This record gives sequence, structure tokens and C-alpha cells, in this order.
Amino acid sequence: MQMDWLSGTIDYGIIGLLVVLSVVVVAVSLERYALYRKISIATFNDIKSLELTLTSKLIVISSVGANAPYIGLLGTVLGIMLTFYNMGQDSAMDTGKIMTGLALALKATAVGLVVALVAVVLYNTLLRRVKVLMLEWEIANGRKTV
Repeated sequence: MQMDWLSGTIDYGIIGLLVVLSVVVVAVSLERYALYRKISIATFNDIKSLELTLTSKLIVISSVGANAPYIGLLGTVLGIMLTFYNMGQDSAMDTGKIMTGLALALKATAVGLVVALVAVVLYNTLLRRVKVLMLEWEIANGRKTV
């Protein structure tokens, strides 16, 4: 068929991209967690430089959390498009082939949602740790931020 490449694009392209993004999120989260455990807030003279150090790379996690559902949705649209194309090419198509195409589409959505949920939970956990460390710096230095 002419659209067979689309099935591979959904399975290996969209879902593969989502898996890579989830690995990146976990790697950045582990790196940030390790930094937060070993950082000495006493070495920072001002809270702004502390904040810059603590929030570095968090944008990666939040971006994946915000965009993973849309990448999964793209896989869904492509899967449904492929199913309709195949239905149009074969008027005597059995329901098994239709359901397989729709299952492929929904698989992309599910993976996108799982990646997003993990990213958002990790982001919120790390952001909470950032806030705690900044408050500890303020308490130790007797200063307030504006």
C-alpha cells in the first residue's frame, strides 16, 4: 500500500520520540535531584544566583510535560487518517483491520499522556525542592525576596 510508511511513522517515529523524551526527562530529573542533594546554599551571596542555579534545565522537563500530549495527539490523527485511507482503498475491509488502525492511534495518545504525567509530577516535585532551598537560604540570611 502507498500509506504503509505512516504506520511505521506512528509506531517508531511518534512513539519513539515520546520514549526518547521520557528518557530525557528522567535523566534531567535525576541530575537536578543529585544537585539539590549536594548543593550548599551557604556558598551563594544572593538569592537570584541561587535561583538561577536551581532552576537551570527545569524548562526541559516542563516543556516535555506541556507538549507530550500534543505529540501523542499527532500520532492519533495520523493513525485515524491511515485507518480511513485503508477503509477507502478496500471497500470490503474487515472490522479487525479497522480496529487495529484505531488501536494504533490510541496507543500514541496513551504514550503521550503517560510521558506528560511523569514529566509534570517530576517537574512539580523538583520545583517544590527549589522553593524549599530558596526559603532555607532566606531564613539563613535573614532576607526576603520581593
